[in-house]
Amino acid sequence: MKLIGIVGSNADISYNRYLLNFIKRHYSGLFDLDVVEIKDIPMFNQDDDQTNSYPIQQLNQKIMAADGVIIATPEHNHTIPASLKSVLEWLSFKIHPLENKPVMIVGASYYDQGSSRAQLHLRQILYAPGVNAIVMPGNEFLLGRVKQAFDEEYNLTDQNTVDFLQTVLEKFLSFVRLVNRLEAPVEEPLPEEDLHASQPIDTTIEGVDMAAEDWVEQAAEKVNAVEGDTYVKLNRGILTVDQINTFLSSMPMELTYADENNQFLYYNYTTEAEDMLADRVPGQVGNPLVLCHPESALKNVGWVIQQLRSGRQDVVRVHVPTHGPDKFVVHNYQAMHDAEGNYKGINEYILDFKPIVDWYLKQTGLKLDGDIDAASGASQKEEETVDAGSGASVKS
Repeated sequence: MKLIGIVGSNADISYNRYLLNFIKRHYSGLFDLDVVEIKDIPMFNQDDDQTNSYPIQQLNQKIMAADGVIIATPEHNHTIPASLKSVLEWLSFKIHPLENKPVMIVGASYYDQGSSRAQLHLRQILYAPGVNAIVMPGNEFLLGRVKQAFDEEYNLTDQNTVDFLQTVLEKFLSFVRLVNRLEAPVEEPLPEEDLHASQPIDTTIEGVDMAAEDWVEQAAEKVNAVEGDTYVKLNRGILTVDQINTFLSSMPMELTYADENNQFLYYNYTTEAEDMLADRVPGQVGNPLVLCHPESALKNVGWVIQQLRSGRQDVVRVHVPTHGPDKFVVHNYQAMHDAEGNYKGINEYILDFKPIVDWYLKQTGLKLDGDIDAASGASQKEEETVDAGSGASVKS
């Protein structure tokens, strides 16, 4: 989980900064905390609108990208510092990144009450229209007598305080998950995919049975497809058909093309099915995708295509551990689009990237951190999703 911690002081020496940095270091196993400063944020002045200035926009973008926010505030005259109040003014003037954002308040102070009054005031501000943050109720963390609370390395010295802080942070993480679930937009169900390829498109070669073993030969004759040493003009190059085949066959991966009508049109045929990472046979080319998979996999096939066609995902990747511990195999399903951005089908590419990893480690002298169990970790759904865009055999 990614959180952002806002230092609520523009002072060079700030115990609230020390507190956030301690949280970042000590609880890194729970979440990723990006500690940000407000030193460079100008004082709020609506007559001198600086909403689009770099420091304000940078803070705005970081808050929007975070799952939740922790604000550490000192206490000045029973309230929050003017610099923090000014920042909140900017963040509720023309931009509203804190709206519906889970927020936790912490604070450090020289005195026993540990910024309790400033925290109460900050809650009121965060609830205000224009800010509309969702502040975690209760579970206040009030750090008093800060000069004695930290050691020379700015670590909290009292173990009970450290344990209590972890408890509060864990509750905040649960709060963040709950809020984000409640605030998540409800996605409309996507149209069911026609895996039978029954709706011809402009490039569909009609009059040829898609299930025919010799579909490629029949379709080529039907449209007078060029071959051999005939030149083809590409978007930036001129190659013969033979050169294109050689080029695609040399790719260190298995490539498959399925069009937007869910018809399997091509794979770079370089070896027999039993030696492939995802076995295909020449007679499958031309098939609608419904014929390329066992019935048990069709639901997952449709889901992958729905994600790509709708734009909810540009790439769907699946780690397939069933090839054995000596391979790191990933199946990638990449949406293809034309120059106008229209969906044009799936570029499926499958590769074992272990040789690349081994080469890189040898070149750099680096080592992988920990043991890798290449034969575990994939869910049943992942295994069924394999080859969702192409001609997989019944072993899928």
